[in-house]
Order: sequence, then C-alpha cells, then structure tokens
Amino acid sequence: MTFSVPAIDVPPAPETIDWILLPDELDTWLDSAPGLPLVLDTEFERVNTFYPIPGLVQLGLGDRFCLVDPDVAEQSARFREVIADPAVTKLLYAMSEDLELFRDWLGIRPKGVVDLQIGAAMAGAGFSLGYARLVETLFGEALDKSVTRSDWISRPLSDAQQRYAVDDIRFLAPMHQWVNAHLRERGLEAALVEESTRFADELAGQDDPDTHYLRLRGGWALTAQQQLVLKKLVVWREVEGRARDRPRGRVLADPLLIAIADQLPRSTAELSNIQGVPGGVVRRYGQVLLELIEAGRNADPSGLTPIAPPLTRDQQMGFKDLKRIFRKASEAADIPVELVAPRKRLEKVMQDKTLAHSPFFHGWRAEILEPVMNDIEDYLKS
Repeated sequence: MTFSVPAIDVPPAPETIDWILLPDELDTWLDSAPGLPLVLDTEFERVNTFYPIPGLVQLGLGDRFCLVDPDVAEQSARFREVIADPAVTKLLYAMSEDLELFRDWLGIRPKGVVDLQIGAAMAGAGFSLGYARLVETLFGEALDKSVTRSDWISRPLSDAQQRYAVDDIRFLAPMHQWVNAHLRERGLEAALVEESTRFADELAGQDDPDTHYLRLRGGWALTAQQQLVLKKLVVWREVEGRARDRPRGRVLADPLLIAIADQLPRSTAELSNIQGVPGGVVRRYGQVLLELIEAGRNADPSGLTPIAPPLTRDQQMGFKDLKRIFRKASEAADIPVELVAPRKRLEKVMQDKTLAHSPFFHGWRAEILEPVMNDIEDYLKS
C-alpha cells in the first residue's frame, strides 16, 4: 500500500511526558490554542463490568500533548463543555469505544467529532485500517504495541505505557492533514464531517434499551408474540446489567433469552428445563422472568418492530448482483464498498426493494451512487 504524502510535519516524540494534575489546569490548557482541533484518545478497561472503566485521557493541541487522569478530567467543567461542543473539532481514530466511554462515564454525547479511520477509508487507504499500520505507511514510524492490553487503571503507569499513550495521539493532526488533502481532491471534505456526525448520532441512539432486542438477530424466527416477550426480557437485562454493572452475557446470554422467549415457560421448573439456563439465574431471577413472560404473552404485539430476518436464498442471489452495482460506484470513487454500503444496509435494501426510505443513502453517498442510481432502481424493480 503506497500513498503520496504531502510535506507534513509530524511532532517529535516528547522527551518528557506532560501530565495535567488539576481540573483548573485542564480548563486553562483546553483554551490555550483556540481554533486548533483537539486530538483525543482514551484508555479504559471493560472485561467484567457493564460500563467501561476509564483509565486515561490523552489530549493534544498542535505539537503539545498531555495525559490526564480520569478523576481530573471528570472534575473539569471545561473538559465536559469542549467534548460536547460541536464548534470544537475533535480528532479521533476508530472512535466508537471512546464515544461509548464518554456517554457512560460522563453522560456526554460528544459533538464535533471527526473519525480519521473513516477519513482514511474515504481517502483511499482501505476499510477499517488499523492506526499503527496507517502511521507506518504514511510517516514511516513503527509504533510499539506491546502495552496495548496492559493495565491502564493502576498507577503509576510505566514509561512504555506513557509513551504509547502519547503516540496514540501524536500522529492524528498530521493524519488529518493528509486525509483532508486527499478528500479535497475528491470533493469529500464535508463528507467526512457528515459521516462522522452520522456515525456518532447513530451510536448514541443505540443506547435505548427498548430497541436493543433488534440486535438479537437469532430471534427473527420467533412469532410476534414471542418477540414481544424477548423485547421485555432484553429490556430487563439492560436494566439489571446497568444496575449491577455486569456485562450483558454475565446476566443472561443472548441465546438463552431467545430460548426462553421461544419456549415461554410458565413455572420455574419449566424455566430450569431450558438447556443452558443456570440454576443461579432461576433462583435469583426466576419469578421476575416468569412475570415478564406472562406480561409479554398477554400484550398486543401489533406495534412491535420485528427483528430483521436473514435473506432468503433468492434474495442472497440477488444481493450479490446488487452489491456488484454498488461496488462499481465505490470503485469509481475509490472508497471501500464496505463504507459506502455495509452489508446490513444492503440486506435491508434487498428486502425493502427500495432506497427511498433509507436516509443512510442520502448525503455524500447519494453523490457517489448517482452514476449507478438508475441501475440500482431498475434492478430493485425487476
């Protein structure tokens, strides 16, 4: 993979690592370079908890970088304001987990974010490219990844951890310059902001417990009544997982929720007989689950959004032909088809037989697809 790289200065690795130790100092630092984008990354742990545990915040303005402990960031009023301010550009790479952290940790929905992994794909670097690989390709520096999975909660952090943390943000501003230079040639500068905003807004919407059951794709074969029961079970699990700060699967795994909704047990004995349901779950939650099942069994499912089924065999054959049309447009624009038309989006188009009701294919995607739009519409009508 080779790219033309304009003359871009990369800030050198700092000789010493700067830490901001007080909230007031962070407030001042954040306002010290108005107009410059804020480069941003986080380190966290999420193994045995529902919510991610923040371990470190990395920030950069121009050629200045600093590390911030989570409790300092949490107490900084200006930090919260900046993260939520759409007028302040924040540069991140593969930002989904960072946005989830800010949502769950600080109750903030970040605005003004730009995901440079998306930008790299739009610029022709490839889909879902790793940060270290792109850094090496663009700037010829190999990053030390030996501490990627290390303990970011305990203190003190090692020198290797601190330098890794700075390297995670040191290349974001020059990377942004490279991305923008290529997107400018393609007329897609605004498209990166549009797509990053859409992605962030969509991620924020996924926090709704009432819609989480739609992600359990294996429940598509259940009847409407059973899916209504499944929805009630999933909402309960979301609430329970958050209250106890336990991962969803540690409360009750997806396949077991589907099996319970399928069999609709009427007693704890019947619940116990469902293969895989732990005895501890029956003892702790049995009565609650039975009440939810009964409520779902007796409720009206007519307004329920059904879980999307997989494509039929005929639709699968048609999907390949439809994807070829989308791929033609994506290759002409040198943007990965996985970004222009992700599989789940294309499957829905195949099932609905129209693009008209899909806001996903508006905006910059509509411009990319314009040369083949008639081919798409003709195919969907056939």
